Amino acid sequence: MHAGESAVVEQIYDDVLRRNPGETEFHQAVREVLESLAVVLARHSEYTEMKTVERICEPERQIIFRVPWQDDSGEVHINRGFRVEFNSALGPYKGGLRFHPSVNLGIVKFLGFEQIFKNALTGMPIGGGKGGSDFDPKGRSDAEVMRFCQSFMTELYRHLGEHTDVPAGDIGVGAREIGYLFGQYKRITNRYESGVLTGKGLAWGGALVRTEATGYGAAFFAAEMLKVRGETVDGQRVVVSGSGNVAVYGIEKVHQLGGTAIACSDSSGYIVDEKGIDLDVLKQVKEVERARLDVYADRVPSATFVEGGSIWDVPCDIAVPSATQNELDGEAAATLARNGCRYVVEGANMPSTPEAVRIFREAGIAFAPGKAANAGGVATSALEMQQNASRDRWTFEHSEARLAEIMRDIHTRCHQTAEEYGSPGDLVLGANVAGFLRVAEAVHAHGLI
Repeated sequence: MHAGESAVVEQIYDDVLRRNPGETEFHQAVREVLESLAVVLARHSEYTEMKTVERICEPERQIIFRVPWQDDSGEVHINRGFRVEFNSALGPYKGGLRFHPSVNLGIVKFLGFEQIFKNALTGMPIGGGKGGSDFDPKGRSDAEVMRFCQSFMTELYRHLGEHTDVPAGDIGVGAREIGYLFGQYKRITNRYESGVLTGKGLAWGGALVRTEATGYGAAFFAAEMLKVRGETVDGQRVVVSGSGNVAVYGIEKVHQLGGTAIACSDSSGYIVDEKGIDLDVLKQVKEVERARLDVYADRVPSATFVEGGSIWDVPCDIAVPSATQNELDGEAAATLARNGCRYVVEGANMPSTPEAVRIFREAGIAFAPGKAANAGGVATSALEMQQNASRDRWTFEHSEARLAEIMRDIHTRCHQTAEEYGSPGDLVLGANVAGFLRVAEAVHAHGLI
C-alpha cells in the first residue's frame, strides 16, 4: 500500500465517521471497501483529485418518514420508514426493503452502500439503494401487514418509479408485502407500472427464479470458487445459517450440485441432519407453517435440534452464512478453521465480522464476500425489470441459465481484478475494486453532480 494513498483513505474514513456518528454498520461497510481502494488510487490519481470515493460514500438522497397504522384491535402504532437512494450512476436506485425491529438509518445506509458495488458487479444497469422500517411483521395478521404496507407506500410512492428507484424485498418483506405495496402504488398513481417493484407474484409481473435467486446464486458462486481450485461441490459437507429464502434455496442448489447441506438455523437454534436436510420438510415447516426448526427435528428421525448455541460448531467443508449482518464472529471463525472448513461463502449482507474475515485469511480459507456471492437476488431482479419492460415472460430454465452466467461472470471479474491489482485469490479486494471502478467511471462521465 502506498503511503500517500493510504493517508487519503484514512482521511476519507475519518470524514465518514465524523459525518455519520453512531452508524457502526455503515462505518464497517465503508471501512471494508476503503481498505481495498489504496491500490486503485495509486493508479488513478483522478479519483483522488475529483473526490470520487468521497462522493460515492455520501448518499444522493436520504428519506425518513413516519408510518402510522392501526392494528386489528384498533390500537394506533407509529413506525419509522427509510429509503436511502445512494447512487444512481449506473441506473435507477435498486435495493430491497427490510421490515425488522433492528432497522435504523445506519443499517439502511450500510445495506445501500453494499448495494452500490453488488449491483455494479452484476454488469446490469442498476444503481444502489436500500430502505425499510422498524416494523415487525412477525405475529401480525395479513390485515395488519396490509394496513402497514399501505401507509408505508402512501409516503414512499412519490420517490419511486421504474426509471428512478425500484425497491425489492429483503428480511421481513416477501411476496405478500410486495403485493400490498404494489397495490397501493398502483392505486395512488393510477399506473400499472410493473417495473417499479421486483419480487412480485408470478401472476402479476413476477419473474421465475426470483424466489430462488440469491440462494442459487451463492451456490453457483461457490461452485466457481471450487472450480479454480480444482474441486467441485460434489461430496462437500455444507452448513448454511438461516432458514429463509436464501438458506432454503441455497441448500436446494447445493444438493443439485452433489453436495450435502447438513445444518441450518433460525432464531431459536439450529438443526443437524447428517443425511442431508430434507427440503420438502424444511419448506413445509418454514414456508407454509412458518414454524420453528424444532418442528423439523420432530418429523425427521435423523435430525437433531440444538436450542441456541452456534451453528458454526458443526464441522463442514463449506460454510454459508445466510441470516444477517455480523452473525459470524471471530470465535466462530476460529472454530470453523479448527474443524477443517475450507470455504466461506456469504449468502447474506456482511454476515462476517472484520475479525472473522481476518481469521479466514490467516487460516487460508477461501472467502467470498456478500457483495459478490449474494448478488444473484438483485441480478434476477434486474432480469425481472427487463421482462416487465418488454412485457415478456421467460421460462425457469432460461432465467436460471442467465443467473448462472451472471454469477460466473461476477466470479471471473473478481478473480481477475484481484490478480491485476496484486492480490491473487483475494475476492474481497477483487469485488471491491471491480465494483468501484465500474461506478467511478460512470460518476466521472456524468460530471460533478
